[in-house]
Amino acid sequence: MEFLPLWLCLGFHFLTVAWRNGSGTAAATSQGGCKLLGRVADCQGQNLASVPDNLPSHSWTLILDTNPLKTLWNHSLQPYPLLESLSLHSCHLERIGRHAFREQGHLRNLGLADNCLSENYKETAAALHALPGLQKLDLSGNSLTEDMVALMLQNLSSLEAVSLARNTLMRLDDSIFEGLEHLRELDLQRNYIFEIEGGAFVGLTELRHLNLAYNNLPCIVDFSLTQLRFLNVSYNILEWFLAAREEVAFELEMLDLSHNQLLFFPLLPQCSKLHTLLLQDNNMGFYRDLYNTSSSQDMVAQFLLVDGNVTNITTVNLWEEFASSDLSALRSLDMSQNQFQYLPDGFLKKMPSLSHLNLNQNCLRMLHIQEHEPSGALTELDLSHNQLSELRLAPGLTGCLRGLRLFNLSSNQLLGVPTGLFANASNITTVDMSHNQLSLCPQPAPLDGAGPPSCVDFRNMASLKSLFLEGCGLRTLQDCPFQGTSLTHLDLSGNWGVLNGSISPLQDIAPTLQVLSLRNVGLSSNFMELDFSGFGNLRHLDLSGNSLTSFPRFGGSLALRTLDLRRNSLTALPQRAVTEQLLRSLWTVYLSQNPYDCCGVEGWGALEHLKTIADLAMVTCNLSTKVIRVMELPGGVLQDCKWEQVDMGLFYLVLILPSCLTLLVACAIIFLTFKKPLFQVIKSRCHWSSIY
Repeated sequence: MEFLPLWLCLGFHFLTVAWRNGSGTAAATSQGGCKLLGRVADCQGQNLASVPDNLPSHSWTLILDTNPLKTLWNHSLQPYPLLESLSLHSCHLERIGRHAFREQGHLRNLGLADNCLSENYKETAAALHALPGLQKLDLSGNSLTEDMVALMLQNLSSLEAVSLARNTLMRLDDSIFEGLEHLRELDLQRNYIFEIEGGAFVGLTELRHLNLAYNNLPCIVDFSLTQLRFLNVSYNILEWFLAAREEVAFELEMLDLSHNQLLFFPLLPQCSKLHTLLLQDNNMGFYRDLYNTSSSQDMVAQFLLVDGNVTNITTVNLWEEFASSDLSALRSLDMSQNQFQYLPDGFLKKMPSLSHLNLNQNCLRMLHIQEHEPSGALTELDLSHNQLSELRLAPGLTGCLRGLRLFNLSSNQLLGVPTGLFANASNITTVDMSHNQLSLCPQPAPLDGAGPPSCVDFRNMASLKSLFLEGCGLRTLQDCPFQGTSLTHLDLSGNWGVLNGSISPLQDIAPTLQVLSLRNVGLSSNFMELDFSGFGNLRHLDLSGNSLTSFPRFGGSLALRTLDLRRNSLTALPQRAVTEQLLRSLWTVYLSQNPYDCCGVEGWGALEHLKTIADLAMVTCNLSTKVIRVMELPGGVLQDCKWEQVDMGLFYLVLILPSCLTLLVACAIIFLTFKKPLFQVIKSRCHWSSIY
């Protein structure tokens, strides 16, 4: 009995929970096409011509997107005085009544994107002025000009986030954002802005995120928004970015200047918290080596800045733009798709926290790796698609890539790498050296090797997991050049003859391999069948573009998921092997572009229902003098194939023998009938003499 109060309390608790769950489920109902969940009414896409008036009056959120409302009348929202969020995206709105929001004193979030508010913008502005507590406003996609925007935002000092994307703004003056001292996020992307006056953002002391992407800004000079943390000016026509030279602390953390026409490295603040700098797809380069001058006075440019009656002159050293910039906190730097031919001495030393460096698609010819360059924090380095013919390592320097995890050197002109480059690279997991003319060292290279590198040694790199060596002109592998590694991904494609028709050089790493690409390496099964039985963890295998005449063997492995056998010399489908493997493990098989014999695909119907063959519709076979899709084989083909499988020598013998016998008998009869007259005629014409 002492436990009775406890059981009563537990029972009451469970009944209360069950009642709450039941009431919550009942709230998720539908009324007039609108979905009701708690205090949220979702009426989007219901083809409504007006705001419904039969929804719960206590609703906090009302979603009316993609309804042809056209007009929001003064009385439309009166039944819902507690609204905090209202979404009217893509409602063809041309007019909002002056008093449409008079009863909406609690409204905080208003979405009006993709409408036609430029038609009656003055009336819309009057309606917005009745929302003193509005915090978030979306006016994107309304064909608004700067004058319309200035009127709409007037007296909305409570705003914290405004989106004006996809409008027709062209010029920002010092009055357009006046009075928005609490604004934190401003989206101006995809307009036509070509000029920003100096005082346009002065009053926005709380501004943290500014998006100016996809506009027509030609330059940014004397950038002084110290409070800004995120700035996106990508996809403009910038040729210059110059920050103010005052020694003040900038809060800038992320700067995106990608996809512009920058000629020089941007002049960044002297004191900032910048951790991400995106500069890809510009025209930048370092040019000091192009000028024979030792005087810094000959390498400067002066900018004349005129702001009303005030004239400022800014002097910039063009050839060492990075020298005075604060890059100590930078973690990610993307300089890809530019025209950098070299990196100045000390460039990477200014970035001790750099972890991601992307320099692909430039004009680099040589990279000199010195002490503390790159920093020990670097984890990803991409030097692909350059003109690198030499990597130079400072004498005695080892362990310079100790923290590196990904190293991409593909599509260069390298013949090797410096001895000791990968020494102590205990964290490296991925190396891509595809499309360089390389050779693998037949034996471990000594650490004190002199002279230019002539081979690459990957032995004993225990952390290495992924290695890409496509199109490197590799010679036939001797022994196992990957001994001591734990490779899971290996790409040897495009190296014809690298395996000399055998996969034995890969036996040492066979237990760990999961992805293996042997495309266009000259494999054939003329002498022996390829046996992958020892590759127990192999999941993806690419054997396309070889000369295989039979399917490889996989033993009892059940790990294989993808097999690519396109562009080989297969003439038949071994139904038993393929069917068993497909049913046991394979998810995807590619079999097209092989010269199958239509008589060698008997039983194909057993595989037609399997969705594992990804290119089933493209598999063809040779039938007499034409090529036909296997899926379209006529029903009588198999009967024809049975005739073709008969011993044709015996068939022809049986066919010709009666004719030969008939001809022989006819000849004998003719000979016996005309024997005597024939001899007489010959004798009379030849006048042979007789001895009797």
